[in-house]
Amino acid sequence: MLKKILSISGRQGLFKLISYGKNIIIVESLLDGKRTAAHPRDRVVALGDISIYTTEDDKPLSEVLEEINKKYENKPVDKDMMKDGASLLEFIKGVLPTFDEERVHTSDIKKLVSWYNILVNSGFTTFIEKEEEGDKKEGEDKEAQEKKD
Repeated sequence: MLKKILSISGRQGLFKLISYGKNIIIVESLLDGKRTAAHPRDRVVALGDISIYTTEDDKPLSEVLEEINKKYENKPVDKDMMKDGASLLEFIKGVLPTFDEERVHTSDIKKLVSWYNILVNSGFTTFIEKEEEGDKKEGEDKEAQEKKD
């Protein structure tokens, strides 16, 4: 699901991938539904390719969004609660206690909250695809089998 949701540098909000053209991609804003083109000079990143730094392994954004969704029960996060750095740090510690305090900045946490709110307001309620869960389970089963051998 998050592989088709894009962040485009210099543009506000998130975008849904609609189609590919010659040297462009057609995207639709999740904020207002307007379609536009993204060109090769635009820095485009799929949310499915983003992860959050932790003190252990990096955590995929989809898993962090899923944790926020569980905590806030499919409802947007109150932006007023996120005014200062201390509130943002308290928020991320409640969702991802092992985040790397040196590499995750308050601006990153603000963007995370903003993206979550955009996605929830656009009707997204699950952030981890069933295939991802299946692949993860399959990988764990494979590791367990290799340990037995």
